[in-house]
Amino acid sequence: MVGDSILDSGYSWRRLMLSLAISIVGNVGMWAVIVVLPSMQAEFGLARADSTIPYTLTMAGFALGNGLIGRVVDRFGITWALTGAALAQGLGFLAAAIFPGFWGVTFLHLAVGLGAAACFGPLIADVSLWFLRRRGIAVALIASGNYLSGAIWPVVLSGVLAEGGWRAVYTIMGWAILAVVIPGAIFLRRRLPEEAMATSDAASSARARATGFSPNMLTILLGLAGIGCCVAMSMPQVHIVAFCVDLGYGPAVGGQMLSLMLLGGVASRILSGLVADRIGGVMTLLIGSVAQTLALVLYLPSDGLMSLYVVSTVFGLSQGGIVPSYAVIVREYLPAREAGSRVGIVIMTTIIGMALGGWLSGWIYDVSGSYFLAFVNGIAWNLMNVGIILLILMRTRRASMVPA
Repeated sequence: MVGDSILDSGYSWRRLMLSLAISIVGNVGMWAVIVVLPSMQAEFGLARADSTIPYTLTMAGFALGNGLIGRVVDRFGITWALTGAALAQGLGFLAAAIFPGFWGVTFLHLAVGLGAAACFGPLIADVSLWFLRRRGIAVALIASGNYLSGAIWPVVLSGVLAEGGWRAVYTIMGWAILAVVIPGAIFLRRRLPEEAMATSDAASSARARATGFSPNMLTILLGLAGIGCCVAMSMPQVHIVAFCVDLGYGPAVGGQMLSLMLLGGVASRILSGLVADRIGGVMTLLIGSVAQTLALVLYLPSDGLMSLYVVSTVFGLSQGGIVPSYAVIVREYLPAREAGSRVGIVIMTTIIGMALGGWLSGWIYDVSGSYFLAFVNGIAWNLMNVGIILLILMRTRRASMVPA
């Protein structure tokens, strides 16, 4: 009874707020390299595709971290995971800031991405354990830390980038991560009581039996969908700054559009969390995926300054709730004891999609000379994602209609 009462409690919400603060700082590793991409490209004299390799390795480390660190959270708790990850990310930033060669800087982004990973999927999984009735909005809020990080830091650091270059940006971020994430992690030492975990597992087991999918098959399908949606999602998020530079608007305008896009994503994530608590994660994911496809189509005719601001806002509002919906679905249908690893695996596939999409869009740009075909490529991948989610939804409804 005591364990059950901790779910959705005041302590749960306080833990969520602290986790959100940690997430805003700790997720900067995913966004910093996007903001400094033109500066790094100019310093090292790179082609556009080559300049995205640090981002690709960041996302590779981010994907690997989400897949592996979740197991650490399941076994030892979130505190140890966050502490080790903060050391990897913070020291990775500081080392990259002083390393002279491009390839040395590039490979240090693996450590940056690995460290940032603990502040996304594993932290989402930890927060989800403490909620049952309000899990959708709780997951949406903690997942918003990733977008708030991307919305806040590019604007805050734009002056530093203009005055001191990307190396000064990396130095500041390295120290900020060490100073905030490690102390914050100490206050998250408490583990979920066994009674509360049993209550959560009872609810997820009942849903899982109704779907007709095995846990592994559902994980595979969600992973494939995650790759598809995030190849599409990465096109605007990774290349919006470079896109604006090409159009003559400059990196500052691109940074503003990225911040606007991500702030729209925060609103979308919160709304999707409220919706998921009412209609479930699968339907919420489908709505977000269809909306993202439509937003990508709107980018095709847009090259004016005002139209790009509008479309970037629409894109943010359409796609922000997609990734948190995967975590909600995992927690709705799979055991709480596997939350860290299962959420981590699915989030890992979405990051693989982001990494692949970031590089693929740069390669298409180098081949074609513009981003038009890169947007078309993103639309095609997103249609694959929509098809998979429709398959899951139809199979789930069909299974629920079969008499016991």
